[in-house]
Amino acid sequence: MAPSKKSSIITGMLLIALGSYSFINKPGSKDKLATSFAVIELFTSEGCSSCPPADELISKIEKESRGKDIYILSYHVDYWNRLGWKDQFSSAAFSKRQNNYSIWLKLSSVYTPQAIVNGKSEFVGSEEGTLRTAIKKSLSIQSPARIVLSNIKKLGEKIDFRYQIDGIPDNTSLVLALIQKNAVSKVLRGENAGRQLSHVQIVKNIQTIEIRDKHTGEASISIPAEVRGNVEIIALLQKNNTGEIIGAARSPSGISSKNSGVSQKSK
Repeated sequence: MAPSKKSSIITGMLLIALGSYSFINKPGSKDKLATSFAVIELFTSEGCSSCPPADELISKIEKESRGKDIYILSYHVDYWNRLGWKDQFSSAAFSKRQNNYSIWLKLSSVYTPQAIVNGKSEFVGSEEGTLRTAIKKSLSIQSPARIVLSNIKKLGEKIDFRYQIDGIPDNTSLVLALIQKNAVSKVLRGENAGRQLSHVQIVKNIQTIEIRDKHTGEASISIPAEVRGNVEIIALLQKNNTGEIIGAARSPSGISSKNSGVSQKSK
């Protein structure tokens, strides 16, 4: 007996579904949770004459990488402040983070400008070829870890949000950074006296959450009073024992430090 039109349609739909299942799960296909990314952390200072070329380089990389899984964090350290110019963006917390990297990466000292990519490789921050090679290498490596930021709301002088983390090993922390998107400074003293310096992706606040059994939760990060213009949150998953970064995410761009009422899910 010939099959009915209805049974033929159902059979066709089953074949399509089975075909799709075979394609998704065929050997060698990527885990749908796996991600690749590059996190660039630059340690810089307005009091360092070698730093402006590194600042200019990450500004160029930032423009080129919009919409890509490349995350840039520019930390202004405070140990140059004693030489005649206090960097308005500097913080002892950022110098401490750089010192932590010197332990993780087994370095004898810290310096500026220093670039660190995915917490694993470090070099002089103005070396464009080295930076581009490190970015390319990082984007070729898949990580099973994933962060999702959601329900992002600016309430007064802080930003509240939810986070969900998948695929992480033990002994890992969630590092949260509040980023001011850009700024311009007129330097009056020190090694860069008389120069107007432009900055992008300036870290203004950083905090760490220890990840234990609970991989979802709520968090907030405060916005310092001096922050101007648009901000974003960058979230990093970092191994506590090695400093390696195994996951990254960002909030949507366009969160104003002055306007209220932003609620949107991250990419």
